[in-house]
Amino acid sequence: MQQALLVIDAQQELIEGNQNEKSVFEKGKLVKNINLVINKAIESNSLVIFMRDKDVVGGEGKGFQIHQDIKVPANSTIFDKEATNSFYGTPLLNHLTESKIEHLVIMGCKTEHCIDTAVRTATVNNVDVTLVQDGHSTTDSSTLSAEQIIMHHNEILDGHYNVEHFSDVRSAQEDLFQPRHNNYR
Repeated sequence: MQQALLVIDAQQELIEGNQNEKSVFEKGKLVKNINLVINKAIESNSLVIFMRDKDVVGGEGKGFQIHQDIKVPANSTIFDKEATNSFYGTPLLNHLTESKIEHLVIMGCKTEHCIDTAVRTATVNNVDVTLVQDGHSTTDSSTLSAEQIIMHHNEILDGHYNVEHFSDVRSAQEDLFQPRHNNYR
């Protein structure tokens, strides 16, 4: 089975924040877990794909780049997007299809926007998803804390399905590239 890791919007300024925006919740843990799962992806011969949001600092400069502490493999693919949905207006779906990806591990920012949308879109496009429960983050909203948003999404996206394909929520410590989806079909 062909697999890939998709790291969404793990960009310097989005994670660290700036004068107008707070840093994401538990940013150090997020970066550490992204690096852990990148190593697992490499060990399992899975593709590593990064998605960057052009809205972050206008798509320019150091703040737009992948976080400085994330170890980006030399053979990674990096796509840029202009929408919340990583699949909209990008070559991501074609890349996954051409690479015959059947299982996609998803991590990054922000939980209630780009992460939620990617999980749901992947399942309707015939891909099983593992969302890394401690590998996505966000900031507080006006009604919920970042921690509540993350916990809520881990709950509602665990088992989210679209007929044949669905999402499974697992910890970064687990063997994420040994998917469990067939155990539940």
